Amino acid sequence: MIMWKEQLPAVGYLEGIFVKAEYRHKGYAKELLSACEKWAKQQGCTEFASDCELENDTSFHFHRAMDFKEANRIICFTKRL
Repeated sequence: MIMWKEQLPAVGYLEGIFVKAEYRHKGYAKELLSACEKWAKQQGCTEFASDCELENDTSFHFHRAMDFKEANRIICFTKRL
């Protein structure tokens, strides 16, 4: 019997990254991402994922420059309990 967990690849996930404007374009975000990817590999992850808001062009271009491929676009929902 195959367990559900065994069917899914281990995926590292970058929840968020932010570099103040005056420190951008100096390679800091790239270094941080590289450290995250290295950690994810050490944890056995075979994929790495991230996201950004649809209107966040800066983040979108950063992800593309770091070789991320757009997988899909979603609408997120929340509700109070």
